[in-house]
Amino acid sequence: MPKEAGATSSPREARAWWVTSPGKGEILETSLAGDSRECRGDWVTVQALYSGISRGTESLVFHGRVPKTEHERMRAPFQEGEFPGPVKYGYASVGNVIEGPAELVGKPVFCLYPHQDRYQVPASAVTPLPEDLPPERAVLAANMETAVNGLWDGLPGVGDRVAVVGLGVVGLLVAWLASRIPGTRVTAIDTNPARALVAEQLGLDFSDGTGPLLDDHDLVIHASGHPSGLETSLALAGAEATIVEMSWYGDQPVPAPLGAAFHPRRLTLKSSQVGQLAAARRPRWDHGKRLALALSLLRDESLECLITGETPFEELPQAMNRILIDGRDTLCHRIAYG
Repeated sequence: MPKEAGATSSPREARAWWVTSPGKGEILETSLAGDSRECRGDWVTVQALYSGISRGTESLVFHGRVPKTEHERMRAPFQEGEFPGPVKYGYASVGNVIEGPAELVGKPVFCLYPHQDRYQVPASAVTPLPEDLPPERAVLAANMETAVNGLWDGLPGVGDRVAVVGLGVVGLLVAWLASRIPGTRVTAIDTNPARALVAEQLGLDFSDGTGPLLDDHDLVIHASGHPSGLETSLALAGAEATIVEMSWYGDQPVPAPLGAAFHPRRLTLKSSQVGQLAAARRPRWDHGKRLALALSLLRDESLECLITGETPFEELPQAMNRILIDGRDTLCHRIAYG
């Protein structure tokens, strides 16, 4: 395991955030050569600018709640260590290429890399940002990619009636994307009334779920992470409709209320997970193309409202628990690297 970090690192050393045990983490020093290998022509060195915390997944990792059966499937692309810890985890890093192929040096890129101030990866692992996408907003790329894949799984069409239950970052992005399909009626639902303002900023119709809701939806997306949200989602679906389950519960038991109208309405309950492309897209798309699409979609300035806080990297050991627990007001929390 890497050693405890100082305030700065040498050109061939880096500082990384590690979950050292459930509910605890530290910033530790690591060697760039040990991270991958010395930078060669087909590798790049990236100086991090920002990274984003994916609250749902990283909360499960931080609190040691990744089920043993999912330890391999849950591995991030450049994860080190093993669940439940010590483990270096994360997948939303934005930085500048400081070494590597000439066409990439000096360019801002996105990489599915943990929270670390400097790192080396194959050049194929980084995606240059569109010229008009600020690096500060690009930390949303992994969330946008998940939202795109969820809608690919749900297959909404022109004029569809769509409900999105759970307005975290992914749920809000799903609702925003669906609302841009001509003729759709999209209802964004969350029990937290504070989400109404964010939904309004994104041009969405908001409901806190307390009033009567129509049960005629062609497609329902569940992204709340709470079992009660699945029950709400099933109740919103019209005859022959599809419910896409985007929540990931870790080791939490989830009762699925499959009585009442589930069978008479012939509903379809479908899972979606970003690790694999939606089946209908696999012959023509790959992960790189999907990520490039996600980055291009983030150019819309209205999405700034999804970033609700920023913390210096050095303060992460003291701040991570608060960031992950403070769910009513926090959407995407950004980490800044000085």
